Amino acid sequence: MSKIYFNDGAETQAVRGVSFEVETGDFVAIMGPSGSGKSTMMQMLGFLDRPSGGKYFFQGKDVLKFSDDELAEIRNRQVGFIFQSFNLLQRTTVFENLELPMLYNEEGFSKEIRKKKIEDALESVGLSHRINYFSNQLSGGEKQRVAIARALVNEPSVIFADEPTGNLDSKSGLGVMKILQQLNDKGRTIILVTHETYTAEHAKRIIQMKDGLIVSDQPVAKRRIAEGEKMLK
Repeated sequence: MSKIYFNDGAETQAVRGVSFEVETGDFVAIMGPSGSGKSTMMQMLGFLDRPSGGKYFFQGKDVLKFSDDELAEIRNRQVGFIFQSFNLLQRTTVFENLELPMLYNEEGFSKEIRKKKIEDALESVGLSHRINYFSNQLSGGEKQRVAIARALVNEPSVIFADEPTGNLDSKSGLGVMKILQQLNDKGRTIILVTHETYTAEHAKRIIQMKDGLIVSDQPVAKRRIAEGEKMLK
């Protein structure tokens, strides 16, 4: 895939024709300095932006042939997003933040099913006791865990995490990475963008980008798992 931006007649090649595969159940970290193209890559992989050229196959289907409505349906039902800035609604409860994605789901979940899914998602991130708290009553680490729970309520097959530990202290960041590893162990495919080597090493594989190109694509020889769990105790 490639991506070119045009601004006042100037052409910027953000991604310069890269190729790679992500298998179901993989945990991939995309790294690179500012301007490397990693964020642009995340936008394209997450159906938030269209490539300028190339092919993108998702579950065997050519994404470039999808209409805007079809892409919106994939974003809502097939993928979950976790952002550095949490993107929670202020002055809104944790329950209401998690309920919102399901209200846009065309399956039209009943109130009882929505409640059960929200409770299950919060339990998976250890925040059942915060269900009626307002988002502005939560710590940074708790907000990110709510964001993870929100990404889970529609049971997506792929989770995209964009610098999920960037606004967190070390202990909270490790807690978030532990949750992502546990989700991956249960079969979720996770694609993570980060500039932190320590965070990337929690993945199974690291893709390094520079100047819009992939410069390396290697499995992680020794994932950071036990050390993180030890620090959380």
